[in-house]
Amino acid sequence: MDRFVGLSVFVAAVDKGSLAAAARAHGITPAMAGKHLAAIEAQLGVRLLQRTTRKLHLTDIGRDYYQRSSLILDALDEADRNAAQRQDQPHGTLRVSAPTTFGALHLGEPVAEYTRRYPNVSVEMSLEDRYVDLIEGGFDMAIRIGTLPDSSLISRKFGESGMAACAAPSYLDKHGRPKEPADLRRHDRLAFSKATSEGDWSFTDRKGKTETVSGPTRLKADNMQMLLAAALNGGGVVYGPTFVLGEHISSGALEQVLPDYTTESLGVHALYPSSRMLGTKVRCFVDILEEKFGRATL
Repeated sequence: MDRFVGLSVFVAAVDKGSLAAAARAHGITPAMAGKHLAAIEAQLGVRLLQRTTRKLHLTDIGRDYYQRSSLILDALDEADRNAAQRQDQPHGTLRVSAPTTFGALHLGEPVAEYTRRYPNVSVEMSLEDRYVDLIEGGFDMAIRIGTLPDSSLISRKFGESGMAACAAPSYLDKHGRPKEPADLRRHDRLAFSKATSEGDWSFTDRKGKTETVSGPTRLKADNMQMLLAAALNGGGVVYGPTFVLGEHISSGALEQVLPDYTTESLGVHALYPSSRMLGTKVRCFVDILEEKFGRATL
C-alpha cells in the first residue's frame, strides 16, 4: 500500500476522531482506511491506535508517530504549495501579533515593503508583550523572541538579538563602573517585568562560568522603551535586548557595563499554525522578514 496515503489516513483518523471520518476525507471506504492503518502497524510491528466502537486512543508510540507523521505531511504539503503558488499574489488582511518595542522599532520597514510589493493585502499589527493565542485571537501569525514553549505552532527563526547591560556615562561616573557581575547588586537596576525572570541577569566569563545577578530592582516596567528612557536619564543600569539598546550604546549615550562578559542570545521567530493551514499572505511576509533580517544579530 502507498506509504504516504497510509500516513495521511492515520493522521486524519487522529485529527477527525475516527477511521470512518478519515475514509470520507480521502474518498475511500472505512474498510480500506482500516487496511491502510493495519499495514502501517504491521510494518512497524507496533500498535499505534487502540480502537473501540466509539473512540480512537493513541498509544504512547502512536502519539510520537502521529507528531512526526504530521510534520512529514506538513513538509510535503508545503513543498506542493510552494510549487503551485509561486505565481499567486497574496490578498486580504494579514493579522500579526508582535512584541511592543520590537514591532515599533523594527517591523515598520518590512511591513512597508510587504504592502508595496503586494498591493492586494493590508496589515493589522497588534503590539503587546503578553502571550497571545493565535487561534483564539484570530491572528495569522506572531513574532516572538526568546525561548519558545512547546506548541503545535510552526516556527521560523529569522534573526537573533543579544542582551546587554548598560547605563548612562553620567550615572557610572557617579556610582562607579562594575568590574564583575556581583557589583551590580550595589547599583540601581532597571528590569523588564515581562521577562521570564525579571530580576535575574546572567553573565558568562571567558572561562565559561556563568553568574546570575538576582535580587531587588530599583525600577521594573513592562515596556522596554520606558526603561531605556530611564537609563538615558541616569536612572540606573538597564539589562535588555540589543535591538533596543544597541543604537544608544554605539552612539555613546549609553555605556555597556561588563563588556568582557557574554550574555544570552535570543532568537527572533515567526510563528504560525500548521503549514497545512498556511496562506500565501503569511508565507510572503515571512519571506520578507528573512530577506530583511537575514538571521542577523540585531
